[in-house]
Amino acid sequence: MTNSLITPHGGTLVTRKLPKNEQGAAGEAARSLPLVTLSERNLADLECITSGIYSPLTGFVTENDYRSIVTDMRLANGLAWSIPITLQVSEKNADRFHLDSDIALAHPDGDILAIMTVTDIFRPDQEQEAESIYRTRDSSHPGVKAMLEAGVVYLGGPVTLIAEPPKSRFSQQSFTPRQTREEFARRDWRKVVAFQTRNPIHRAHEYLTKVALEIVDGLFINPLVGSTKADDIPAEVRMSCYDILMESYYPKERVFLGVYPAAMRYAGPREAILHAISRQNYGCTHFIVGRDHAGVGDYYGTYDAQHIFDEFTSKELAITPLKFEHSFYCRKCGSMASTKSCPHGQEHHVHLSGTKVRAMLANGEMPPAEFSRPEVARILMSAQKARVAGN
Repeated sequence: MTNSLITPHGGTLVTRKLPKNEQGAAGEAARSLPLVTLSERNLADLECITSGIYSPLTGFVTENDYRSIVTDMRLANGLAWSIPITLQVSEKNADRFHLDSDIALAHPDGDILAIMTVTDIFRPDQEQEAESIYRTRDSSHPGVKAMLEAGVVYLGGPVTLIAEPPKSRFSQQSFTPRQTREEFARRDWRKVVAFQTRNPIHRAHEYLTKVALEIVDGLFINPLVGSTKADDIPAEVRMSCYDILMESYYPKERVFLGVYPAAMRYAGPREAILHAISRQNYGCTHFIVGRDHAGVGDYYGTYDAQHIFDEFTSKELAITPLKFEHSFYCRKCGSMASTKSCPHGQEHHVHLSGTKVRAMLANGEMPPAEFSRPEVARILMSAQKARVAGN
């Protein structure tokens, strides 16, 4: 049913989940194993590995893969991969773990979720990792900060899910790559464009996705719902915005909404590659890359996340990036546009920064309709008022 869809990255869609009839016995055996309690980011990575979103990874990266990713943006076998998916522990706990032995991976509530066979234990140069992956050693960068706090000892090896993880907040919109591929095939979508977002969809985003829809069969709106910065719009609020836009402003038969469970690393260009690979595994043929994709602060150039795709051939990355410039509403044109299509000066353009929008919402001011659909603005205003009242 899915043979006509794009091939998963590396050729095989990974599934690392024990059959249900074997989970009980595995869970009992796991109780006697050394235990690692997973962080929120670890939990997201575990889901992405075991469901196939991070195909062809079968576990947390080994030392050889880690070093190859950091220096060359490839796995040790040469396959394109941009960010090491690591399991880190503190030095004081490291002596509990031994090579070629199994450990249990647990949810913070204590439930054991998976078994990992430790094939590698290593202590890499974290400053080099920070510089290569995040282009900075600044510990205030959220990705660098998370990496430094996670521990200096890295454990690598394959993982197997042995228990059903807790129900997602968005269980109705949670799909594995096998499920999305089945859905795309059912809809007879051969060309599918993915839109990654950790923000509400404003008019500029809507414009990009609709331009992309002109050249493909369907649009996969795939918002990231893993951990983000404290000042990012909460996922629950964003999901309400996506629902209302899909109901009122997109052709229902040509759009599909499913959440992306990964955590944000704010790795800019490198993260754009990981996001594209993930969407290829979901079955998407195209991937929208806009201004400052996965960026934070001023660590990356405006279009660095687009330029990095030039470092890979179409054989290395089968998914096609759709590179868009900054878009806006032009009052002179009377429509959405970008610098590629609009000849008018900035004085005619409506563009509001996230900071300005949050300030407007907190003051009870409705963002202009040229920037945000009124229905979306009302959801954001209500959420911002509740947030301010809660503080």
